[in-house]
Amino acid sequence: MTAPSMLASLSPLPVLASDRFACDVARAAIGALYAEVMLEAKPGLVTRRSNGSHRDMNAVLFMRSLFSLRHYFARIARAGEQGATFGGLQRLGIDAERAMLRATRGVNTHRGAIFTLGLLAAAAGALHAQGARLDANAICATVSDRYGSAILATRVDALPSHGTHASAVHCVEGAREVAARGFRVLRETAMPMLEGAIALGASRERAAVQTLFAVMSVLDDTNLYHRGGATGADFVKRETRAFLAAGGVFAPDWRLRAASLDAAFVQRNLSPGGAADILAAALFLHALRALYPR
Repeated sequence: MTAPSMLASLSPLPVLASDRFACDVARAAIGALYAEVMLEAKPGLVTRRSNGSHRDMNAVLFMRSLFSLRHYFARIARAGEQGATFGGLQRLGIDAERAMLRATRGVNTHRGAIFTLGLLAAAAGALHAQGARLDANAICATVSDRYGSAILATRVDALPSHGTHASAVHCVEGAREVAARGFRVLRETAMPMLEGAIALGASRERAAVQTLFAVMSVLDDTNLYHRGGATGADFVKRETRAFLAAGGVFAPDWRLRAASLDAAFVQRNLSPGGAADILAAALFLHALRALYPR
């Protein structure tokens, strides 16, 4: 799943964020994205020690990108609190994407996060304004209920991208469809796996890796379809399911098996960027729930 570009000829929405809630949302979002990039044992993805299957990205570039987004998540959370339409959220996403591209000199490091975590942050803001509980299911449902129709409507004017091409060719959902339908894999796979692994005593690192593999095992990731076609996408699902069936991160040799898969992904030029975005989203929602447990 590659996120649609939010770039369009729209003026910025003048939303300022200074309250505690918006800042909490921003810290949770940036913290989740930082945790994702710092996580090791991510086949084909950028880590501190490896560029994975990427020639134009590394961890330092991701840090520059994260710094450029430090105000975005607070602003979009406040916009959600204030009842902004999807058009208003989109204008904030445009500014964030431009800032990212300036910081990375044109490399798309966090477009998926700008789209996915931005929508979740806005939905959290909308719920917070109502005094509602910041439950992961409620936040995902709010994205679908409040913004879903407008998200899907943007497909008409969407610029061609690797994601839209892969979605059309392979008949799989793109980022717009995933968001408009309430992030099913995030709700039904990522969050239960993350919380379940933690409940079983897994460290944050192991719980995150287990969650990433669970997401890879079910997600129709257009990043993978673009890079490896249906054969590559099927390979990722098959191998990650085998990893989980053998015990996942609870098996004694899990690091060696994850490293072997990393080598296999890199050899095939596969990078599950959509799964990484879902992992970051799960870490974000988990952190937000810890901050606002009621």
